[in-house]
Amino acid sequence: MTKTRIAPTPSGFLHAGNAFNFLVTDKLAKATGSRLVLRIDDLDAGRTRPEYIEDVFHSLEWLGIRVDEGPSGPDDFHSNWSQHLRMPRYRYVAEALRSHDALYPCLCSRTQLETLSRADHTCRTQPITEVPSGTPWRLRIPEPCPVPISELDGTTEQHDLAALMPDPVILQRDTERPAYQIASLCDDLDMGITFIVRGVDLLPSTACQAYVARLLGQDAFATIRFHHHPLALGSDGLKLSKSAGSSSLKAMRESGTSPDALIASAHRYAEALLMGITP
Repeated sequence: MTKTRIAPTPSGFLHAGNAFNFLVTDKLAKATGSRLVLRIDDLDAGRTRPEYIEDVFHSLEWLGIRVDEGPSGPDDFHSNWSQHLRMPRYRYVAEALRSHDALYPCLCSRTQLETLSRADHTCRTQPITEVPSGTPWRLRIPEPCPVPISELDGTTEQHDLAALMPDPVILQRDTERPAYQIASLCDDLDMGITFIVRGVDLLPSTACQAYVARLLGQDAFATIRFHHHPLALGSDGLKLSKSAGSSSLKAMRESGTSPDALIASAHRYAEALLMGITP
């Protein structure tokens, strides 16, 4: 049985871009007889709000999406599905990376890193001795770093991870909390996900997770197929962000807007994918 997932982050009210992703994924799941999993990525507790979690369930109902696996509502989510319940698993994987000498401590700010080349970033190469508590740990990405990604159509694309992103933080500053790249990788492996539909802005994350899986010998991740779709843009031509503005699904619901146009657009896109046509 093939399986896919939708994985919203409850850091704001969902918008039309999220709806497009959910609807395309749902359409592909139904057309291929795949199970659809709801996973809510709530690892960043500082940005999570109860109303954002509730919005996920209201939005799925409004869009007519019924999942096969996952929380039935906010209470079930907090009791049985929150990522915080899987924290030991994430920590274990992060420690495995540290034991492989794939991580290094780094107190440099993002602004500082923007001015440094990998060769000039001495944190990457200096011996690890005493590390102050709360120091972030980054993944050391070699240069170049070719990573193959299996596409939904069965082809394989090579991507240079070093060109896609700087060394990402794997263990956060606050009590060494594992970051998104670890949690997403673990959850996709543990849930038996076989294909994933993502926005093109998450292509660097896909490559990063594939590289980490390779470091850890997790070959199953290399068999997951991906499709990275274009991003939905606002009237200003910019990427939509999670907000309470007019583009939020909450605002659409409350204004009485029908989801039919969103559903039709996403289904046309999914049908093109199923026919092997580049949308």
